Amino acid sequence: MNVITTLQSLREYIELQKRECNKIAFVPTMGNLHQGHLDLVERAQSLADLVIVSIFVNPLQFEAGGDLDNYPKTLEADIEKLQQAGVDMLFAPDIQEVYGDNLSAITQVIVPGISALWCGASRAGHFEGVTTIVNKLFNLVQPDIAVFGEKDFQQLTIIRIMVRDLSIPVEIVSVATSREADGLAMSSRNGYLTKDEREIAAKLYETLVNVREILISERNPDFQKITQQAANSLNQKGFKTDYLAVCRQSDLQLAGPEDRKLVILAAAHLGKARLIDNLILDKLPAERLE
Repeated sequence: MNVITTLQSLREYIELQKRECNKIAFVPTMGNLHQGHLDLVERAQSLADLVIVSIFVNPLQFEAGGDLDNYPKTLEADIEKLQQAGVDMLFAPDIQEVYGDNLSAITQVIVPGISALWCGASRAGHFEGVTTIVNKLFNLVQPDIAVFGEKDFQQLTIIRIMVRDLSIPVEIVSVATSREADGLAMSSRNGYLTKDEREIAAKLYETLVNVREILISERNPDFQKITQQAANSLNQKGFKTDYLAVCRQSDLQLAGPEDRKLVILAAAHLGKARLIDNLILDKLPAERLE
């Protein structure tokens, strides 16, 4: 596996791959890799001639006073995992290499509206940081395909909109959320959980499953009532719910009774960890429920 840390070396590598007409699949990450990341790599390998992974802890998507300094950095272990997975190239630059010396005045890419919803409402500037770095990485790596997990469904949706609106020639492929045996969505931030909190954490997924079952079984479900009851249940279990909502998949606005392509979104604090999860649901028309 090639490990590249500079923009110049990356450009030379990409130029060579383009000359050889290799199809490139790209998996952007912030490191501290787990099986969920490796599942993205495996999907990417099935779609292209070579796979490039990036590891870059992007300061633009962390709030001031946030957990940027505490975000786990495990580059040596990550390199070993990627080598074992058969990744072709790792791009692992430092902040100065990516943004230069003028981070506070860097040009940003913003997807308006949706970036201010849900996680964007409680993490000011987060998605602007995500879209800026993803757009930059797309320009550098020039992939044919980029693979993202569905765990952060809002991020995935925003990136799809950015690619569409800016006519970026990259196919966005999503992979279902990778989960632990008890259903907890795999995340680098699960490491913040204490042993007791880890036992409670799976209740988030369990709650989403219950909400999905209600939505499927009821003819005319009251979305607000159902999600409020579910949020109250989470809070009683020890979570501090940020949001729990039934939304349209396309734009993440609150769903109405006529909407069929739904996603149940949730974010909740548990100790030092902020957990996010979702379940996708294509609801049957009422006449087919009879």
